[in-house]
Amino acid sequence: MKKLLALCCASLLAACSSNAPAPTASLAGEVFYLQRIALPPAATLSVSLQDVSLADAPATTLASQAGPVKGNVPLPFELNYDPSQIKPGHRYAINARIELEGKLLFTNTQQQSVRLNGHDPQPLRIKLDQVQ
Repeated sequence: MKKLLALCCASLLAACSSNAPAPTASLAGEVFYLQRIALPPAATLSVSLQDVSLADAPATTLASQAGPVKGNVPLPFELNYDPSQIKPGHRYAINARIELEGKLLFTNTQQQSVRLNGHDPQPLRIKLDQVQ
């Protein structure tokens, strides 16, 4: 009987721990551009949180959001990420772009660094520049 009770308790604990959601943190903000032009209805916005610590390697994406553009600028975004992936001494940045049918229309040309220590201004404001 004690073995059965111990087995049931262990199973219950395992089920609770495996179904527990991973802790998340978020960055909210908006992207904008200065040109006075409307975006085509089929344009898409992609925003990502990246680890840009290694100069000789591609950035590692920790979180991303992509979808059709809804409305005019400023365009809101929210990135949910796992804070356990944040490593001390690493550098993190937000990358944003607007595309139309695979063609890049706007992107941020200056690195938008974030500290991910709870002191980043929110909403973040990401300026995009038109691609020629």
